[in-house]
This record gives sequence, C-alpha cells and structure tokens, in this order.
Amino acid sequence: MKAVYLTQHGGPEVLTYGDLPEPAIGPNDVKIRVRACALNRLDLFTRAGVRGTRIKTAGPHILGGDIAGDVAEVGSAVTSLKPGDRVVVNPRITCGQCRACVSGETELCVAPGMIGSTKSGGYAEYAKAPAVNAMPLPASLSYVQAASLPTVFLPCWSILLRRAALKPWETALILSASSGVGTAAIQVAKRVIGARVIATTSSDEKARRAKELGADEVVNYKTEDVAERVKSLTGGRGVEVVVDHVGADAWPYATASLAVGGRYGICGVTSGYKVELQMGLMFLRHQTVFGVFMGRNGDLRQIVDVAGKGVIKGVVHATYPLEETRKAHEEMEKLDFFGKLVLTVP
Repeated sequence: MKAVYLTQHGGPEVLTYGDLPEPAIGPNDVKIRVRACALNRLDLFTRAGVRGTRIKTAGPHILGGDIAGDVAEVGSAVTSLKPGDRVVVNPRITCGQCRACVSGETELCVAPGMIGSTKSGGYAEYAKAPAVNAMPLPASLSYVQAASLPTVFLPCWSILLRRAALKPWETALILSASSGVGTAAIQVAKRVIGARVIATTSSDEKARRAKELGADEVVNYKTEDVAERVKSLTGGRGVEVVVDHVGADAWPYATASLAVGGRYGICGVTSGYKVELQMGLMFLRHQTVFGVFMGRNGDLRQIVDVAGKGVIKGVVHATYPLEETRKAHEEMEKLDFFGKLVLTVP
C-alpha cells in the first residue's frame, strides 16, 4: 500500500512517501480503506519526537489518528461492522480491562494508546483500529468532514458537557478560535448547549469567521487586554468556563477571566506547559482546574450524530493528497490557517 511514514524524528523532511505492507488485523480489529485523515498538532510533536512523543517501536511509523474511510476487513470476533461500512475512528485506544474501562469511564484508562502516535495510523491507504473505536457514518457526512471531527470535538465534548457542565445561561471563553479545537468548542458551546461564547483570536478576519461559527464576542489577544475585555463584556463577573488548548501563553489572562465558581478545562498546551498557579485565589474563588484528553467512544457516536444533522461541522481550511503530506506539515507549522488540514486518499 502507499503510505507516508517516518523512520526517525525530525522536521517535515523525515516524512517519506512510499510502499509498506498493509496492516494485519486481530480478531477484534477492523482494517479500514482510508479516504481521509486529518492532521493534528500531535502529529507534528510525534514527528519531531518532542513533549513525550518519541517513538519506541522499531521500523517505519505512520502518523495520523483522525481516520475516515470504508471497512475493508473485519476480525473474526467483530459483529458490529461489516466490509463496506463507512466509518470514522476515535484514535484513543483503551485497554478495556482496567477498573475505569469496566465502569465505563474509559477516559481514565490506566493503559491507553493513541493511533498515529503509539501505534501506526492513517497516513496510508489502509489502517487498522479496534472495532469498538470505529463509528458508522451517516450518508450526510463526507469522509473529509468526518476526519475533521474526532481529535477536536472529543475534548470539547468532554470539557463542556461532562466535566464543566456548561449551562445555557452561562458564558464560556474559547481560546484561539482559529484552531481546530477552537472552532469545535465554539460550536459545542453555542449550537449544542446554547451558552454565551466569547472567543479569542489574532486578526479581524479570524474574528469574523469565529462569529460565523457562533461566537457572540471575539477579543483580539494581540491588540486587547483579554482579561479586561472579558470583565467588561460580563459586567465584571468573568466567565464560568474556559476551554484552553493553548497553554502557557494564554494562562495569565485566561485564569484572570474566570468567575467565582468557574471551571477551567485544559486539553492542550501548544504554547508551553509550565505556568504559575495562584492557589490562594483558586480556593477563595471556588474555582476548578482540570485536564481532559480526548473522550469516550460514546461521545464520538453522539458527535457524529449531531454533525450528521448539520448542527455542528468540522471546519476544514484545506485538503492535501497523501503524497503532499510533507507540504501539509509545513503549512501547519506556519499557523496561518483557520480550522483543520486534511489529507485525502483516493
């Protein structure tokens, strides 16, 4: 099969387009004929071998976790899917045996993995995944749309609906509206929950597009004091929920924007992962800070259902054929895009 793989860590130049054997599946797996695979910041980190992502397996490694395509083969124990089914994959793999998995809290699995990171992924014509991670697609969702959903909507779903339990009468602050997570969080907070949404971004054009997605107000973090602007917009109260995938750069003004009783959800640290925490202020103001990594298979099923009905959508900035994966990585590193970059595999 054709695939884009790496045999060492480094820049985009370590990505090689060539031929590799098709993946062999186990009894509980499915083999997927990949039609689209979205890029994520984790792909860049894994390629570079930074932030705890150094590859420990021998041989060529294939990046890419957000896979959409057609089931080509099912394992001997699989009864939920059949060849020809259109599916999208939750890239987070869980053990299915620990106390958390057995109780249904799979996000707390003690031995998780990640397709595209700890296991080879979807930058290829074929990929494999546990059958329980593959969600059937409605006819209304294209492969590109489906591939743009998992890694950005799953953490937003977990933060906003489960952990922070954002209410329709509350206000959420969504950091970096132009990112995949930002575009997803705006839609979940506004279109699914019905809350007020304040977003941050870096340009007038990005602000315009954030409002099209549902943001009520947008603050330019390059020209405005975000905390002061948020306080002004909320009558001095602040926001009840923050969705942060930015990390260190945004922490000072985002925490200063949090209301009494506010909930601060973290699902990424692209700008850095070490900050100073004012513990006294945190307990005096009854605030909660928590982390989320991806979400449950049931969450993805709900996301696909809502997306299929047109309530939410993956925002796709550009698509690239598989052989231009290196170019897609170079574009992602420039940060000059709005939404997702997606590889297509004819």
